[in-house]
Amino acid sequence: MKRYLFALLSLMFSALPSQAAFPDKPIRFVVAFAPGSSTDIVARLLGEQLTAALGQTVIVENKPGAGGNIATVGVMNAPADGYTLLFHSVAYAVNPKLFTNAGYDAVNDLQGVAMAAFTPNLLYVHPDVKATNLAELLTLARTSKMAYASSGNGTTTQLGAEWLFRGFAKVDITHVPFQPAAATNAVVSGQVPIASTSMPPAVPFAKVGKVRPIAVMSLKRSPALPDVPTLAELGYKDFEANTWFAVFAPAKTPPAVLDLLNTEINKALGAKSLQERFETLSLEAARMDRPALKRYVESEVGKWGRLIRELDITVQ
Repeated sequence: MKRYLFALLSLMFSALPSQAAFPDKPIRFVVAFAPGSSTDIVARLLGEQLTAALGQTVIVENKPGAGGNIATVGVMNAPADGYTLLFHSVAYAVNPKLFTNAGYDAVNDLQGVAMAAFTPNLLYVHPDVKATNLAELLTLARTSKMAYASSGNGTTTQLGAEWLFRGFAKVDITHVPFQPAAATNAVVSGQVPIASTSMPPAVPFAKVGKVRPIAVMSLKRSPALPDVPTLAELGYKDFEANTWFAVFAPAKTPPAVLDLLNTEINKALGAKSLQERFETLSLEAARMDRPALKRYVESEVGKWGRLIRELDITVQ
């Protein structure tokens, strides 16, 4: 009898469906900006690598709007199973303090999955501007009415420039917001004398002399323009204003799923083919474990939040 019961129980348990290993269906990258944006390009390049590594398709879905807030809130409210992920930029850390109601808390409503890439922001001028370095540019700005183009209101390209001009140098340079490529074109055409943008739209023009780089806003020099000094080198200690791209998930996503995704994304970022593609775009792969990413995002939220309050910058 006991042998019969044991056999029956064994049969019953063997008939129960086993929990499927993650992932067993396609994963969605919900991109916070439009097709063709830097965020979109990085998401698609990484998605290709992950598709091969995980054996499941990574689908890229663009949900632009409200500076990325529409995509963020959508993923925040999605099932916390690892199959719907947010692909965002540094704007993820900026928006909760920039907008009167961004709709999410950057620290508590989502969890960081992995960093993907970053690029320093770059300060540059039209070649006709009579300034070959930052000191000369600031001197010129104190005696002439000048304007600078950025990649848009509330971006770190604007915030970094305002931090430098108004916060440190105490000079008044008028801000003119553009889309990233349009901001660079405005300087190339002579429409605006100065620009602060991420590096990808500006580097090709810098290499052929159509814009003059003044400084990069990272803590170390960029391999894309190794002769251009950092603002930290020029006396602005710890000055850092990068554009970065990262993956986030709903807050209650299981840690095991997040850890697996972090491991696989970091492996993908180590692929030579991906790094070479990033290099052509003036991007650098940035691998972090989840605790390091959490600390970094929290520091970015704090830094940009303080600056937004100090400079009284808001977007409705």
